[in-house]
Amino acid sequence: MNIGKLYIIAAPSGAGKTSLVKQLRTEVTNLAVSVSHTTRPMRPGEIHGQDYYFVSVADFQAMLEQRAFLEHAQVFDNFYGTAQQTVEENLNNGFDVLLEIDWQGTQQIKKLLPDSLSIFILPPSTAILQQRLRNRGQDDEQTIARRMCDAVAELRHYDEFDYLVVNDVFEQALTELKSILISHRLTQAKQQACLQPLLASLLS
Repeated sequence: MNIGKLYIIAAPSGAGKTSLVKQLRTEVTNLAVSVSHTTRPMRPGEIHGQDYYFVSVADFQAMLEQRAFLEHAQVFDNFYGTAQQTVEENLNNGFDVLLEIDWQGTQQIKKLLPDSLSIFILPPSTAILQQRLRNRGQDDEQTIARRMCDAVAELRHYDEFDYLVVNDVFEQALTELKSILISHRLTQAKQQACLQPLLASLLS
């Protein structure tokens, strides 16, 4: 049975993680992006069920009590969580799954699923990170200052991840992410599961 691989992608706010994952999904087949639940307000252009499942604090707490999350965390004043059932269904159906979570969630997932692979997206500099946050036009200066402070705290955990990718030139960072995924699809164990008919015919 061909079981998918779980990939964790984390980054400080403004590093470009969401844009990279969105493009990665269009260029790599058999790849599912886990949609997290969150209590934060929906931003302009976001779609419920596609970007996030936007839920109330009460609904989120109910899911916590039901142990429905693989991981959960509080970021700023909001809660985020990854539903276990959806991830397991995709993996069992042979899809590789991407989780966009922070370092706290990564630690939780690694304890539960140690075979998962984690990738941390780095900005090329703090100045560029700050400029990207301003260019989004979504936050006031006070919020940007808090995000920069939290970004430093997030960056301190880079050494807990399996891979580091610097998002300076977008296309280069995208190529590096694709290389990580594709290389793991070409391992002997993975290929043996996928190529049984070919291997049988070659060895007959």
